[in-house]
Amino acid sequence: MAEDMIVKELDDVVVRFSGDSGDGMQLAGNMFSNISATEGNDISTFPDYPADIRAPQGTLTGVSGFQVHIGSGKVYTPGDKCDVLVAMNPAALKTQYKFCNPQSVIIIDTDSFTKRDLEKAQFVLENPFSELGIKNEVVEAAITTMCKESLKDSGLDNKTIMRTKNMFALGLVCWLFHRDIHVGEKILREKFAKKPEIAEANVKVLYDGYHFGENTHASVSISYTVPSKEQKKKGLYMDINGNKATAYGLIAAAEKAGLELYLGSYPITPATDILHELAKHKSLGVKTVQCEDEIAGCASAVGAAFAGALAVTTTSGPGICLKSEAMNLAVITELPLVIVDVQRGGPSTGLPTKSEQTDLLQVLYGRNGESPMPVIAASSPTDCFDAAFMACKIALEHMTPVVLLTDAYIANGSAAWHLPDLNEYPSICPPYVKPEMAGTWTPFQRDPKTGVRYWAIPGTEGFMHRIGGLEKSNETGAISTDPENHHRMVQLRAEKVARIADSLPDLQVEGDLDADLLIVGFGGTYGHLHSAMDTLRKQGKKAALAHFRFINPLPRNTEAVLRRYPKIVVAEQNMGQLAGYLRMKIEGIHLYQFNQVKGQPFVVQELVDAFTKILEE
Repeated sequence: MAEDMIVKELDDVVVRFSGDSGDGMQLAGNMFSNISATEGNDISTFPDYPADIRAPQGTLTGVSGFQVHIGSGKVYTPGDKCDVLVAMNPAALKTQYKFCNPQSVIIIDTDSFTKRDLEKAQFVLENPFSELGIKNEVVEAAITTMCKESLKDSGLDNKTIMRTKNMFALGLVCWLFHRDIHVGEKILREKFAKKPEIAEANVKVLYDGYHFGENTHASVSISYTVPSKEQKKKGLYMDINGNKATAYGLIAAAEKAGLELYLGSYPITPATDILHELAKHKSLGVKTVQCEDEIAGCASAVGAAFAGALAVTTTSGPGICLKSEAMNLAVITELPLVIVDVQRGGPSTGLPTKSEQTDLLQVLYGRNGESPMPVIAASSPTDCFDAAFMACKIALEHMTPVVLLTDAYIANGSAAWHLPDLNEYPSICPPYVKPEMAGTWTPFQRDPKTGVRYWAIPGTEGFMHRIGGLEKSNETGAISTDPENHHRMVQLRAEKVARIADSLPDLQVEGDLDADLLIVGFGGTYGHLHSAMDTLRKQGKKAALAHFRFINPLPRNTEAVLRRYPKIVVAEQNMGQLAGYLRMKIEGIHLYQFNQVKGQPFVVQELVDAFTKILEE
C-alpha cells in the first residue's frame, strides 16, 4: 500500500475494460464514459466484442472489450493504446495486453487466474505476466471473493452475484480517476428501476470497488484526475452512439418535413439497434415493420414512400446486396427513400461485429442499369444525426433514394452530444404537385430548374396515377420501350442527381492551406485522420485534411481543392475504393493510398509514420 498518494493531473486518459462476453464489460465501459461526460470531459468510445453468441467461458475467442478515451479538451479517437487495462481473466490479459503502453496500469481479478483459467487461455507457465513479459504496474484484487462476501446476505443466487463483478471493477477505476461515484449509482438505479434488488446489489458492489481503492490505495502510488478545461457550448448533453443518433436524425427530419416516419427493416448486425430505437417512438408517429427478409424491408419502404411517408430501410453490406433490386425500384420510380448502410467486415458474413468501409463502390454502382443514387457518409457518432437529417432532406426534396453510410465503429461507439435546436436546422420542402396542375400533370413532369419530378400523394383529387419498375414515357408516364425515350430518361435521372451538388456546401479543408500533404478520407475515419494531421503539424510538418461527407455527387469545389496540393494521400479502410472513384471523376490526378482492412479502427501512429514517409519521398 502506498504511504502517500500522489494525484496527477492528465489532459486525457484511455481505459480499456475486458473480460468474458458475460462479464458486463460493455456496460462498465458505457457507464464510465457517461460518468466522465457528466463531469464535463469529452469522450470517444470503441466497443470491441466477438461475433460469437457466447463463446466458452475463459477462452480467447470469447473476450469482449470496451475502450473509452476521456479528455479535458476535444478527443477525436478512442486512443491507440490504453493507460489502464481491466483484465477480468487470463484470456482477457493475453488478448488485450497488446493495447497497453509501457506505463499502463493493469487491474486483474486474482480469483479468475487459477490453473484451470490459465489453461483455457493457453498459457504454459503458471505466471502469465512472466510468460507475456509484462513489467507494468499490476493491481491485484480478489474481485470474485469480495463480491461474494459483499452480497452474501442479499438473498441473490451465486450466478446473479457473479454478474456484479463488472461494477466492482468500475468502482475501482472510478476511484483511480476521482470520478463521481454517485453518478454511477444514479445510472444503475435508472437502469434497474424495475428490479430494485438487482439495482441495490450492483450499487453496493460499485461502492465496494471504490472503497477498496480508497482504503488500500490499490497498491499504486499515483491516482489521476482529468479536469474539464474546454468551455463547452451551453445546453443539454448526452452520451450517444451512432445508431441512436441516426434514429434521432430520421425522427427530426420527419418532424421538420411534417411527415410520418416509416421504417421497413430486417435485423442485421450492426444496424439492428436503429430498428430497436425507432420502435420506441410510436408516440411520434413512427411506424416500424420487421419484415421477413431484406428485399421485403426495402420494398415495403418503397410502398410507404409512394403513399407519402418519409420512408427508410436499414441494413449492413450483405443486406445492401439483397435490397439492390428494390433500391432500383426507387430509382426508376423516383421516390424518396433513405437506405442506411452500417458497414461491417466482409465479404459474405465476414466479420459481423467489426468495422470496414468496403461498401462504397457497392452503394455507388452495385445495381443493374444506370442507377445514380446520392451517397452521404457520417464521420462520427454525433455526426450521424446531422448526416441522417441531410439524407432525408435530399431524398425528399430531390425525389430520389439516398444511401447514408455509417460503419460499426461509429454506430456502436459513442461521444458527448449537444442536444440540437431544430429551429436552427433548414426546412425540408418536398416538391408536391400544385392544385393548378390538375388535368395537365403527368407522373414524370419535372421542375425545370432542378429536374425533380413532382410528388403526388395517392388520394389527392385530380392526381390519380401509376408508377412502376418498367420504363415510362417522359411525357405521358405510360410504359415505354422507345429507345430515344429510355436514353432521355437515363439522362434526366442522372442530371437530377448531379444538380444536387448546387445545394451542397463546399468541401472544407482543415489544417494548413499551404500544406505539403493533403490527407483525404470519408466516413468514420475522420477522428483518426484528424489526429494524425494534428500530430504531423506538431512535428513542424505542413499537413491538411479534406474529409468527404458528400460522395455522390461530389461538392462542386472538389477538383479545385485536390489540384491545389503537391501530394495527396487517400486513407480508407478498404483497398482503394474512394481513391479509384476520385481518379475516375478527376482526370489525371495522382493519389497516394493508405489502405487497411483489419476490421479495426486505424492506429494514429501508423498513419503518422506512413504519411511522414510520403512527405519524405
